[in-house]
Amino acid sequence: MRVAPPTAPAESAAQPEHHGDWIRADPSLSWIRRLGPLLRRQRARIVIAVIAAIVATGAGAVAPRVAGYAVDAAVPGPDGATSGSLWALVIVLVGLGLARGVSTFVYRNGLFSMGHRVEFQLRTLLFAHLSRLSFAFYDRVHTGEIISRSNSDIRSVQMYLAFAPIVSSQLLSFVVAISLMAWISLPLTAITMLIMPAVYVLGQRLRHIMFPLSWIIQSRNAEVATVTHESVNGVRVVKAFAAEPRQVEEMARATQRLRWANMLQHNSRAHYTPVIENLPRMAQAMLLLVGGHLIIGGSLSIGDLMSFYLYILLLQAPFRFIGMLFIFGQRAKASAERVFQLLDEPVLVADRPGAVDLPERQGPTRGSAGMEVRFEDVRFAYGTETIGGVAGTASADRDAPLVFDGLDLRIGAGERVAIVGRTGCGKSTLARLLMRFYSLGDGTISIDGRDVNDLTGDSLRRAIGLVPDEPFLFSASIHDNIAYARPDAERTDVIAAATAAQAHGFISELEEGYDTVVGERGYDLSGGQRQRIAIARAILADPAVLILDDATSSIDVAHEARIHDALAELLEERTTIVIAHRLSTISLADRVILLDGGRVAADGTHTELLATEPRYVEVLASGGDAPVNTNGLDSLTVAGDSTPRSSSSW
Repeated sequence: MRVAPPTAPAESAAQPEHHGDWIRADPSLSWIRRLGPLLRRQRARIVIAVIAAIVATGAGAVAPRVAGYAVDAAVPGPDGATSGSLWALVIVLVGLGLARGVSTFVYRNGLFSMGHRVEFQLRTLLFAHLSRLSFAFYDRVHTGEIISRSNSDIRSVQMYLAFAPIVSSQLLSFVVAISLMAWISLPLTAITMLIMPAVYVLGQRLRHIMFPLSWIIQSRNAEVATVTHESVNGVRVVKAFAAEPRQVEEMARATQRLRWANMLQHNSRAHYTPVIENLPRMAQAMLLLVGGHLIIGGSLSIGDLMSFYLYILLLQAPFRFIGMLFIFGQRAKASAERVFQLLDEPVLVADRPGAVDLPERQGPTRGSAGMEVRFEDVRFAYGTETIGGVAGTASADRDAPLVFDGLDLRIGAGERVAIVGRTGCGKSTLARLLMRFYSLGDGTISIDGRDVNDLTGDSLRRAIGLVPDEPFLFSASIHDNIAYARPDAERTDVIAAATAAQAHGFISELEEGYDTVVGERGYDLSGGQRQRIAIARAILADPAVLILDDATSSIDVAHEARIHDALAELLEERTTIVIAHRLSTISLADRVILLDGGRVAADGTHTELLATEPRYVEVLASGGDAPVNTNGLDSLTVAGDSTPRSSSSW
């Protein structure tokens, strides 16, 4: 299994159609090998960068030797004559400097371009995969953890991919420099190489320390991101309970854990990096001592010693960067494995091979007429996910309590049904299963006689409109929020939907009207206003099946009545499922279903259940919670009935 990203701007022509062109799915492979298909897409830039790096390395490695010849050419011998043309050597040095400068620009620009493109593709790939994961994944994973892995972890991988080849080119120059040094003088080269075993041992120890620390640091960053995200999004709850000091303390604990991990990492770097970087200076001192004696003995020229000295300076760069390479490498490895953990997360709710689109049934409006919905022997518990409709996963919790235990329910095409029951009986779960937000292990859910598992998720959800009890608005204009289901909708269609939802009035009073940009999650609007915009969004989508999950709970009675009047005409042809917690909401339905014990406990009209089903009376009296005193409830009815209401029971 490999994951393919969606088409993205500026890269769409290069997007593959097959999953195998992106990330290898085998977790046993190294993280670099898993990125192999993605890196191959950048092979042109990588090849050009490698060639330019070789040119830069060669120019940098030859320059000290040419400088040595220049010194010998400038210093007269015992007979007062020079050994060569100084001007020619100076011109060569200038040429080498220009070649090194141009090639360095080419390979650094190419590598950073490659790194950022891989970052873009990896980020897009991860986001596409996250969009396919089921609600079960988001039920158990903190948002801050996802944000951390999507941002800082991917950035760590990008930085390593850009810097590692640069550091590797330094190591190549090290090899070339050692070879030229051996050509000049084997004894001096042997002295220089004495430090190599110590550098290798220290580098290995640093690498083994840095990997677990890098993993811990990234996890601590995720904790900080989680606390920040929850505190910002829940700021109203925090302030309502005067819990600011508690949140600050929680953030302090999270940042303290991050500080501890960072300090431990920096202490390790402080112990090892200076030693690794300064070992060449010891070789430098020995070089001057032994080289001076060789010059006095006549077996080495001043230019040769100068070349050696410059090569020692050249070798310091790889030693300086080797510690950074170890640190970046271990951090990138830890970050890549954290990203792959998300990419390896199975898509539990996916279209089966051969899944077909749900055909639209043309109704009197732009959209579809109602469709039949059927639940047959449905059993479901949260935590017992399945993959592609095949029961059983390694992570499934088979001891989880059943929400549905043999649920059988039929809702006819065009029928309006209210679903009622105590809190936790599965009213909202019924809607989530119908829309395939969760996978179903046992039983069958069908729409218009077609198993929802045999349908494409997109066509299924286009046919079903959902208005949740806690509507979510994007930080965009009101027009864009209403038109989210139909981005190409005309303003007149948006206004018509808002008018039906009783939202046009307050929208028109805003300074910028439909172009008003709402704040994050729409919190600068009241709860009732947000719900009306969500209802308008569902109305504009014009679905064949409409689910109202306590959609008017925050709307005042006057507006609710007008919304019900507007919805009555709109719901005439379409199937409507009303998840009711308020008695007034049941007035939209022709039939009432009472859920209890994971099954349908009662089925009938409101009046019939009120007269024959005590559990229904208890649910209405308690608003969906535990049973309370029901005295006087027997006089309750809904709009359209002749029985008077008891005002104390509303």
